Amino acid sequence: MKTEIVRKNNMEAAVVNSKERLITDVQSALDFMMTVKYETGCTNIAINKEAIADDFFVLSTCLAGEILQKFINYGVRLAIYGDFSKYMSKPLKDFMYESNHGKDIYFQPNAALAVDRLCNISTN
Repeated sequence: MKTEIVRKNNMEAAVVNSKERLITDVQSALDFMMTVKYETGCTNIAINKEAIADDFFVLSTCLAGEILQKFINYGVRLAIYGDFSKYMSKPLKDFMYESNHGKDIYFQPNAALAVDRLCNISTN
């Protein structure tokens, strides 16, 4: 796991890039969130989608909802970045669209845009 702190717009975001799965269930998501928050002091975290279990992107598993609710409950904003084009599910696309129009969870094509959203820089 490689973590970099990026400063933009007088805010900080921890950008995590990992080749191994870091988030596979609710407990691993909590462990990840608290580790990054403790090590960086950031409550804005961007993570590459490859570090998240594939089941997260299957809404019928409820894994995404459970995990993202934990981030919101702990006041941590999350951006997941990467290529989402392989996901054809309309409910997932709708979920990602709605998330991107909120204020806590984002799905972005790359780390730079993820940081922009987390640091409140308009990308629309």
